[in-house]
Amino acid sequence: MLKNAGYDVYTARTDSFGTVENNALQLKEQIETLLQKRCAEKVNIIAYSKGGLDARYLIEKLDMEKHVASLTTISAPHKGTKLATIFYSYPKCLIKPFTFCLNVLYKILGDKNPNSLEVLRNLQEIPEEEFSNEVVCKSVYSQSYSLRMDKYGDDILLGIPFALLKKIDGGRCDGAVTHESSQWGEYKGHCTDTPMSHRQIIDFMVGKNKKQKIYEFYLSLCQDLADRGF
Repeated sequence: MLKNAGYDVYTARTDSFGTVENNALQLKEQIETLLQKRCAEKVNIIAYSKGGLDARYLIEKLDMEKHVASLTTISAPHKGTKLATIFYSYPKCLIKPFTFCLNVLYKILGDKNPNSLEVLRNLQEIPEEEFSNEVVCKSVYSQSYSLRMDKYGDDILLGIPFALLKKIDGGRCDGAVTHESSQWGEYKGHCTDTPMSHRQIIDFMVGKNKKQKIYEFYLSLCQDLADRGF
């Protein structure tokens, strides 16, 4: 859809259960190859969920700020997630067999270096006093969007984690990440004016009405970046 609208779009391929550090290295290699192929200097990164953490690490730790014009994160757990904190707190003798099986499965599905136990650690909540919303690389325009679910029925698939997060945390969330955790750089609010869950924003098993909202959001996002000169 974005290509049909005239935008030059590429999709990064990183491990589903790769660590932030490992995925950032994969992303760096792909961006450098792309820029060389296109004879371009910079890319705009639109990063969803944990991809936002991967992209931040890429920019802040791997000397890639000179090749990134902007970073837009969508429901990225910048302050971590309560669910990951809960799971990681379980005795390691219980979660290691589960994460081992998950690693084997995703290795079969195409991950190069899955490490789901370390990913859980990456996604743990960061205490408020330890978190800084300051953008390290000022040369990269950084903005963020959040999502919201209002009730269980907004997304049956994420209804249970939504209800769990509401009960234990009391905060607003999209079934996986809270509004507060989604905020980084210039916070632009929700992606849409209607309830949209963590999975729905990537157009996964979405009805016609929400699909139109999703497309409108991504088109307006790319147009705004273009208008800003990125």
